[in-house]
Amino acid sequence: METQNLTMLNEFILMRITDRPELQAPLFGLFLVIYVISAVGNLGLITLTTMDSRLHTPMYFFLRHLAFTDLGYSTAVGPKMLVNFVVDQNTISYYCCAIQLAFFLVFIVSELFILSAMSYDRYVAICNPLLYPVIMSPRICQLLVAIPYLYSTFVSLLVTVKIFNLSFCGYNVVSHFYCDSVPLLSLVCSNTYEIEMIILVLAGFDLISSLLIVLMSYLLILESILRMNSAEGRHKAFSTCGSHLTVVIVFYGTLIFMYVRPESSHSFDSDKVASIFYTLVIPMLNPLIYSLRNKDVKCALQRVWKKLHSLFS
Repeated sequence: METQNLTMLNEFILMRITDRPELQAPLFGLFLVIYVISAVGNLGLITLTTMDSRLHTPMYFFLRHLAFTDLGYSTAVGPKMLVNFVVDQNTISYYCCAIQLAFFLVFIVSELFILSAMSYDRYVAICNPLLYPVIMSPRICQLLVAIPYLYSTFVSLLVTVKIFNLSFCGYNVVSHFYCDSVPLLSLVCSNTYEIEMIILVLAGFDLISSLLIVLMSYLLILESILRMNSAEGRHKAFSTCGSHLTVVIVFYGTLIFMYVRPESSHSFDSDKVASIFYTLVIPMLNPLIYSLRNKDVKCALQRVWKKLHSLFS
């Protein structure tokens, strides 16, 4: 092995969102606002679904965990990205890079399967309403979120440990604005075939299996809705799925655009825009979608607002 291959890196240099100085301040302001809205919105949903007893149902239990994962992966990326706007060199230490990658993977993989669990919940609610309290018992709901968290932790540790046990070359510029697995692998001198295969198999399994659960659930929901005689019943069924379906389309659409494309169509600029969208914009949109489109959440917000108003008036 060459001496260069044994270089121990102390830090990595992350790429900037833009190299144009005149855009640094406006973009910093824009992404700061997006991150603050995302953090406040998701923390608000977590608090609201925990405190309001009327929202202690399986649907809002899953929504609380969706908000937690949104908050998790946006926080893994967002604050460091914002700091990089105001410093001269976008550096991240070797160990902080590993931690960022590990947490990002935990939350992004968890979100895939929590969205699947939410689809299954809507399927049971619409197709088997009489058995819904039995099938979606608190124990089952807890299992449906515990398994994704445990699995995503395993995936995260496996990928992160494998990557950071490889030998990095002297070149330490990551072609991304955060530490992601594929850009890091391009800096490795040793053989990456094993970890590339692991990432490919795991990413394929995660995306395809979770998407199949979502598609099967909604196909069965659609079949059940079309069999309904009442127009009011159909409208009610569609309205209960509307928010979740919107979130699923936006999230999976972005991931498919990001990863299921020919290699020739990839560029740093297009990947950067897609990454910004699913690491910062989607976590901001999810609480807005669920609060604006969901009657129960709006009513809960009004009750909390009235309580706060009576306390301080």
